[in-house]
Amino acid sequence: MAIGDKAKHAAEDVTGKAKEAFGKATDNERLEAEGKADQAKADAKKAGDNVKDAFDHN
Repeated sequence: MAIGDKAKHAAEDVTGKAKEAFGKATDNERLEAEGKADQAKADAKKAGDNVKDAFDHN
């Protein structure tokens, strides 16, 4: 798995956390939900990375 992909997925997670926090701070439920969704997508991509890594090392 390319390091660039892993970094991109980590950045997506951080962006999602920032959106969620900003949404909470401003009572913007849409932005908060969008941040949570971004984090979920990033987590799924990271899980896929881990699966690919496991098969690459065998």
